[in-house]
Amino acid sequence: MNTDFTQYYQRIRSKQKRETLFWSLGLAGLYLGAGYIAEFNLHTVWLSIPHFFDYLLETLPVLHWSLLFADGHTEGSFAYWGYRLPIQLPLIWETVQLALAATLLSVLVAGVLAFLAANNTHSPMLLRFAIRTLVAFLRTMPELAWAVMFVMAFGIGAIPGFMALALHTVGSLTKLFYEALETTSNKPVRGLVACGATPLQRMRFGLWPQVKPVFLSYGFMRLEINFRQSTILGLVGAGGIGQELMTNIKLDRYDQVSITLLLIIVVVSLLDYVSGALRKRVVEGKH
Repeated sequence: MNTDFTQYYQRIRSKQKRETLFWSLGLAGLYLGAGYIAEFNLHTVWLSIPHFFDYLLETLPVLHWSLLFADGHTEGSFAYWGYRLPIQLPLIWETVQLALAATLLSVLVAGVLAFLAANNTHSPMLLRFAIRTLVAFLRTMPELAWAVMFVMAFGIGAIPGFMALALHTVGSLTKLFYEALETTSNKPVRGLVACGATPLQRMRFGLWPQVKPVFLSYGFMRLEINFRQSTILGLVGAGGIGQELMTNIKLDRYDQVSITLLLIIVVVSLLDYVSGALRKRVVEGKH
Protein backbone atom coordinates (compact mmCIF):
# COMPACT_ATOMS: atom_id res chain seq x y z
CA MET A 1 0.00 0.00 0.00
CA ASN A 2 2.82 2.40 0.93
CA THR A 3 4.67 1.51 -2.29
CA ASP A 4 1.57 2.29 -4.38
CA PHE A 5 1.09 5.61 -2.60
CA THR A 6 4.77 6.52 -3.08
CA GLN A 7 4.57 5.77 -6.79
CA TYR A 8 1.35 7.76 -7.12
CA TYR A 9 2.88 10.69 -5.23
CA GLN A 10 6.01 10.65 -7.38
CA ARG A 11 3.90 10.55 -10.55
CA ILE A 12 1.83 13.54 -9.44
CA ARG A 13 4.94 15.48 -8.40
CA SER A 14 6.60 14.78 -11.75
CA LYS A 15 3.49 15.99 -13.57
CA GLN A 16 3.39 19.17 -11.47
CA LYS A 17 7.07 19.86 -12.16
CA ARG A 18 6.58 19.41 -15.91
CA GLU A 19 3.55 21.74 -15.91
CA THR A 20 5.42 24.33 -13.81
CA LEU A 21 8.40 24.22 -16.18
CA PHE A 22 6.12 24.45 -19.22
CA TRP A 23 4.18 27.48 -17.94
CA SER A 24 7.33 29.19 -16.66
CA LEU A 25 9.02 28.86 -20.05
CA GLY A 26 5.83 30.05 -21.77
CA LEU A 27 5.55 33.14 -19.56
CA ALA A 28 9.25 33.89 -19.97
CA GLY A 29 8.86 33.64 -23.74
CA LEU A 30 5.87 35.97 -23.72
CA TYR A 31 7.74 38.44 -21.51
CA LEU A 32 10.82 38.47 -23.74
CA GLY A 33 8.70 38.68 -26.88
CA ALA A 34 6.69 41.60 -25.52
CA GLY A 35 9.91 43.34 -24.48
CA TYR A 36 11.39 42.87 -27.93
CA ILE A 37 8.28 44.23 -29.67
CA ALA A 38 8.13 47.21 -27.30
CA GLU A 39 11.88 47.81 -27.79
CA PHE A 40 12.49 47.39 -24.05
CA ASN A 41 16.19 47.44 -23.26
CA LEU A 42 17.50 46.48 -19.82
CA HIS A 43 20.86 48.07 -20.62
CA THR A 44 19.17 51.44 -21.24
CA VAL A 45 17.21 51.12 -18.01
CA TRP A 46 20.37 50.32 -16.07
CA LEU A 47 22.16 53.34 -17.48
CA SER A 48 19.16 55.65 -16.83
CA ILE A 49 18.54 54.69 -13.19
CA PRO A 50 21.16 57.16 -11.85
CA HIS A 51 19.37 60.02 -13.64
CA PHE A 52 16.16 59.12 -11.77
CA PHE A 53 17.91 59.41 -8.42
CA ASP A 54 19.56 62.63 -9.54
CA TYR A 55 16.10 64.11 -10.11
CA LEU A 56 14.95 62.94 -6.67
CA LEU A 57 17.96 64.61 -5.10
CA GLU A 58 17.11 67.82 -6.97
CA THR A 59 13.65 67.87 -5.39
CA LEU A 60 14.99 67.71 -1.84
CA PRO A 61 14.71 71.14 -0.19
CA VAL A 62 17.73 73.00 1.12
CA LEU A 63 17.16 73.27 4.87
CA HIS A 64 19.58 74.63 7.48
CA TRP A 65 19.19 73.53 11.08
CA SER A 66 19.86 76.99 12.52
CA LEU A 67 17.32 78.62 10.16
CA LEU A 68 14.47 76.09 10.21
CA PHE A 69 12.01 78.41 11.96
CA ALA A 70 13.07 81.66 10.36
CA ASP A 71 10.67 83.78 8.31
CA GLY A 72 9.62 83.05 4.75
CA HIS A 73 12.27 85.33 3.26
CA THR A 74 15.17 83.27 4.66
CA GLU A 75 16.38 80.46 2.42
CA GLY A 76 16.81 77.22 4.34
CA SER A 77 13.73 77.63 6.54
CA PHE A 78 10.47 75.69 6.56
CA ALA A 79 8.57 78.87 5.75
CA TYR A 80 10.74 79.48 2.68
CA TRP A 81 10.22 75.89 1.50
CA GLY A 82 6.45 76.04 2.00
CA TYR A 83 5.79 79.54 0.74
CA ARG A 84 3.12 78.18 -1.64
CA LEU A 85 1.22 76.27 1.06
CA PRO A 86 -1.60 78.89 1.12
CA ILE A 87 -2.19 77.93 -2.53
CA GLN A 88 -1.48 74.21 -2.25
CA LEU A 89 -3.62 73.41 0.82
CA PRO A 90 -6.89 74.60 -0.80
CA LEU A 91 -5.95 72.63 -3.91
CA ILE A 92 -5.30 69.45 -1.92
CA TRP A 93 -8.66 69.94 -0.19
CA GLU A 94 -10.31 70.40 -3.59
CA THR A 95 -8.70 67.14 -4.73
CA VAL A 96 -10.01 65.28 -1.66
CA GLN A 97 -13.50 66.66 -2.29
CA LEU A 98 -13.25 65.69 -5.95
CA ALA A 99 -12.25 62.10 -5.14
CA LEU A 100 -14.82 61.78 -2.34
CA ALA A 101 -17.72 63.12 -4.42
CA ALA A 102 -16.86 60.89 -7.39
CA THR A 103 -16.47 57.83 -5.16
CA LEU A 104 -19.69 58.31 -3.21
CA LEU A 105 -21.78 58.77 -6.33
CA SER A 106 -20.06 55.85 -8.06
CA VAL A 107 -20.56 53.46 -5.12
CA LEU A 108 -24.29 54.19 -5.06
CA VAL A 109 -24.70 53.79 -8.82
CA ALA A 110 -22.46 50.72 -9.00
CA GLY A 111 -24.29 49.08 -6.10
CA VAL A 112 -27.63 49.36 -7.88
CA LEU A 113 -26.19 48.23 -11.22
CA ALA A 114 -24.42 45.29 -9.57
CA PHE A 115 -27.67 43.87 -8.16
CA LEU A 116 -29.23 44.18 -11.61
CA ALA A 117 -26.20 42.62 -13.37
CA ALA A 118 -25.58 39.66 -11.05
CA ASN A 119 -26.71 36.25 -12.27
CA ASN A 120 -28.11 35.17 -8.91
CA THR A 121 -30.55 38.09 -8.51
CA HIS A 122 -32.81 36.77 -11.32
CA SER A 123 -32.95 40.05 -13.23
CA PRO A 124 -33.83 39.85 -16.97
CA MET A 125 -31.00 38.40 -19.05
CA LEU A 126 -31.13 41.23 -21.59
CA LEU A 127 -30.80 43.79 -18.80
CA ARG A 128 -27.81 41.93 -17.33
CA PHE A 129 -26.11 41.82 -20.70
CA ALA A 130 -26.73 45.53 -21.35
CA ILE A 131 -25.36 46.59 -17.96
CA ARG A 132 -22.27 44.40 -18.27
CA THR A 133 -21.55 45.75 -21.74
CA LEU A 134 -21.98 49.35 -20.55
CA VAL A 135 -19.69 49.03 -17.53
CA ALA A 136 -17.09 47.17 -19.63
CA PHE A 137 -16.99 50.19 -21.94
CA LEU A 138 -16.78 52.63 -19.02
CA ARG A 139 -13.81 50.92 -17.41
CA THR A 140 -12.04 50.30 -20.74
CA MET A 141 -11.61 54.04 -21.25
CA PRO A 142 -8.89 55.31 -18.88
CA GLU A 143 -9.62 58.27 -16.63
CA LEU A 144 -7.15 60.44 -18.54
CA ALA A 145 -8.97 59.85 -21.82
CA TRP A 146 -12.34 60.68 -20.23
CA ALA A 147 -10.81 63.82 -18.71
CA VAL A 148 -9.44 65.01 -22.05
CA MET A 149 -12.88 64.70 -23.66
CA PHE A 150 -14.64 66.46 -20.78
CA VAL A 151 -12.05 69.25 -20.64
CA MET A 152 -12.72 69.89 -24.33
CA ALA A 153 -16.46 69.95 -23.62
CA PHE A 154 -16.64 71.80 -20.28
CA GLY A 155 -13.30 73.60 -20.04
CA ILE A 156 -10.59 73.46 -17.39
CA GLY A 157 -11.78 72.85 -13.83
CA ALA A 158 -13.05 70.27 -11.37
CA ILE A 159 -16.11 69.16 -13.39
CA PRO A 160 -14.12 67.22 -16.03
CA GLY A 161 -12.12 65.50 -13.30
CA PHE A 162 -15.25 64.57 -11.35
CA MET A 163 -17.01 63.13 -14.38
CA ALA A 164 -13.92 61.22 -15.57
CA LEU A 165 -13.38 59.64 -12.15
CA ALA A 166 -17.06 58.87 -11.67
CA LEU A 167 -17.53 57.10 -15.01
CA HIS A 168 -14.44 54.95 -14.70
CA THR A 169 -15.21 54.14 -11.05
CA VAL A 170 -18.76 53.04 -11.91
CA GLY A 171 -17.36 50.70 -14.54
CA SER A 172 -14.76 49.20 -12.22
CA LEU A 173 -16.87 48.91 -9.07
CA THR A 174 -19.91 47.44 -10.82
CA LYS A 175 -17.83 44.50 -12.04
CA LEU A 176 -16.28 43.95 -8.60
CA PHE A 177 -19.67 44.24 -6.90
CA TYR A 178 -21.61 41.83 -9.11
CA GLU A 179 -18.79 39.28 -8.93
CA ALA A 180 -18.94 39.54 -5.14
CA LEU A 181 -22.71 39.02 -5.27
CA GLU A 182 -22.32 35.92 -7.43
CA THR A 183 -20.00 34.31 -4.86
CA THR A 184 -22.48 34.61 -1.98
CA SER A 185 -24.20 31.64 -0.37
CA ASN A 186 -27.69 30.89 -1.70
CA LYS A 187 -28.97 29.31 1.53
CA PRO A 188 -30.29 32.55 3.13
CA VAL A 189 -32.05 33.42 -0.13
CA ARG A 190 -33.71 29.99 -0.32
CA GLY A 191 -34.89 30.40 3.26
CA LEU A 192 -36.41 33.78 2.48
CA VAL A 193 -38.09 32.36 -0.63
CA ALA A 194 -39.65 29.63 1.54
CA CYS A 195 -41.00 32.37 3.83
CA GLY A 196 -42.59 34.19 0.88
CA ALA A 197 -40.12 37.10 0.67
CA THR A 198 -40.23 39.43 -2.33
CA PRO A 199 -37.21 39.75 -4.67
CA LEU A 200 -36.27 43.06 -3.03
CA GLN A 201 -36.43 41.48 0.44
CA ARG A 202 -34.21 38.61 -0.73
CA MET A 203 -31.59 41.09 -1.86
CA ARG A 204 -31.93 43.22 1.28
CA PHE A 205 -31.84 40.45 3.88
CA GLY A 206 -30.26 37.53 2.00
CA LEU A 207 -27.50 39.02 -0.16
CA TRP A 208 -26.68 42.47 1.23
CA PRO A 209 -25.43 41.31 4.68
CA GLN A 210 -22.99 38.95 2.95
CA VAL A 211 -21.53 41.51 0.55
CA LYS A 212 -21.59 44.65 2.71
CA PRO A 213 -18.00 44.25 4.01
CA VAL A 214 -16.77 43.57 0.47
CA PHE A 215 -18.61 46.60 -0.91
CA LEU A 216 -17.11 48.80 1.81
CA SER A 217 -13.59 47.51 1.21
CA TYR A 218 -13.82 48.10 -2.53
CA GLY A 219 -15.38 51.52 -1.99
CA PHE A 220 -12.66 52.73 0.37
CA MET A 221 -9.95 51.26 -1.86
CA ARG A 222 -11.42 53.12 -4.82
CA LEU A 223 -11.44 56.37 -2.82
CA GLU A 224 -7.67 56.12 -2.41
CA ILE A 225 -7.25 55.25 -6.08
CA ASN A 226 -9.42 58.20 -7.14
CA PHE A 227 -7.40 60.61 -5.03
CA ARG A 228 -4.17 59.44 -6.65
CA GLN A 229 -5.77 59.48 -10.11
CA SER A 230 -7.07 63.00 -9.59
CA THR A 231 -3.47 64.20 -9.25
CA ILE A 232 -2.68 62.63 -12.63
CA LEU A 233 -5.71 64.32 -14.21
CA GLY A 234 -3.99 67.64 -13.58
CA LEU A 235 -1.99 66.86 -16.71
CA VAL A 236 -4.99 67.86 -18.80
CA GLY A 237 -6.28 70.64 -16.57
CA ALA A 238 -8.89 68.67 -14.63
CA GLY A 239 -8.41 70.66 -11.43
CA GLY A 240 -6.97 69.96 -7.99
CA ILE A 241 -3.43 69.57 -6.74
CA GLY A 242 -2.46 67.78 -9.96
CA GLN A 243 -2.31 71.06 -11.87
CA GLU A 244 -0.02 72.52 -9.22
CA LEU A 245 2.25 69.47 -9.38
CA MET A 246 2.48 69.54 -13.17
CA THR A 247 3.14 73.29 -13.19
CA ASN A 248 5.99 72.90 -10.70
CA ILE A 249 7.51 70.06 -12.75
CA LYS A 250 7.33 72.06 -15.99
CA LEU A 251 8.84 75.17 -14.38
CA ASP A 252 11.60 73.15 -12.65
CA ARG A 253 10.55 74.37 -9.21
CA TYR A 254 12.10 71.32 -7.58
CA ASP A 255 11.50 72.33 -3.97
CA GLN A 256 7.79 72.80 -4.68
CA VAL A 257 7.62 69.42 -6.40
CA SER A 258 8.85 67.80 -3.18
CA ILE A 259 6.41 69.59 -0.88
CA THR A 260 3.51 68.85 -3.24
CA LEU A 261 4.43 65.17 -3.29
CA LEU A 262 4.77 65.23 0.49
CA LEU A 263 1.25 66.65 0.83
CA ILE A 264 -0.12 63.94 -1.47
CA ILE A 265 1.63 61.18 0.51
CA VAL A 266 0.32 62.54 3.81
CA VAL A 267 -3.27 62.74 2.53
CA VAL A 268 -3.13 59.22 1.04
CA SER A 269 -1.83 57.88 4.37
CA LEU A 270 -4.62 59.66 6.26
CA LEU A 271 -7.23 58.32 3.85
CA ASP A 272 -5.87 54.82 4.35
CA TYR A 273 -6.06 55.13 8.15
CA VAL A 274 -9.52 56.73 8.20
CA SER A 275 -10.98 54.26 5.68
CA GLY A 276 -9.64 51.33 7.70
CA ALA A 277 -11.15 52.68 10.91
CA LEU A 278 -14.52 53.38 9.27
CA ARG A 279 -14.62 49.96 7.66
CA LYS A 280 -13.91 48.30 10.99
CA ARG A 281 -16.54 50.46 12.71
CA VAL A 282 -19.23 49.61 10.14
CA VAL A 283 -18.45 45.90 9.88
CA GLU A 284 -17.76 45.11 13.54
CA GLY A 285 -19.89 47.79 15.16
CA LYS A 286 -19.01 50.10 18.04
CA HIS A 287 -17.38 48.31 20.97
